[in-house]
Amino acid sequence: MVTLETPRLILRRWREEDVAPMAAVNADPEVMRWIRDGSVRDEDQTRSGIQAWESEWEAQGFGLFAVEIRSTGELAGFTGLSVPGFLPEVLPAVEVGWRLGRSHWGQGLATEAAAAAVRFAFEERGLERTVSITQVGNDASERIMTKLGMRLDRETVSPAGGRRVRVFALSSDQYAATTTRH
Repeated sequence: MVTLETPRLILRRWREEDVAPMAAVNADPEVMRWIRDGSVRDEDQTRSGIQAWESEWEAQGFGLFAVEIRSTGELAGFTGLSVPGFLPEVLPAVEVGWRLGRSHWGQGLATEAAAAAVRFAFEERGLERTVSITQVGNDASERIMTKLGMRLDRETVSPAGGRRVRVFALSSDQYAATTTRH
């Protein structure tokens, strides 16, 4: 089982006890505002989502990690890798994504978690390219993408909801160039 650690976070596979706290994250309209059509999700939908994420781990060798706060053991949300099937025009691709509960916003945790996922994508899974996709107007996510070294690849409309989205991308060469400078 893959587990990643950062100074403040543990990124790990999902457990049954993660369903309720992740459902609370998914039930917050502010958190879900920029996700697909903005609909919140209940506990059953969250459980199904976690099962799908775990299946992706088995099928692809990567997936979405549960993000746990090291100091408290609290589930903050998720980060990790997934295939963005909702936007067929970018396929084949692997997306770096994240979703944290509102109480964890504004502390750099999403950037810290996503940076670990990017490192995992390139250094552990040998991917050639990653993307991140956000709805136009989600400036906070765009700032994270820029901090990760990603560059705007395109703007398009998502068929899964009809909203305008921006696709940011990072190649393994671009990643290697930024990591050797530090």
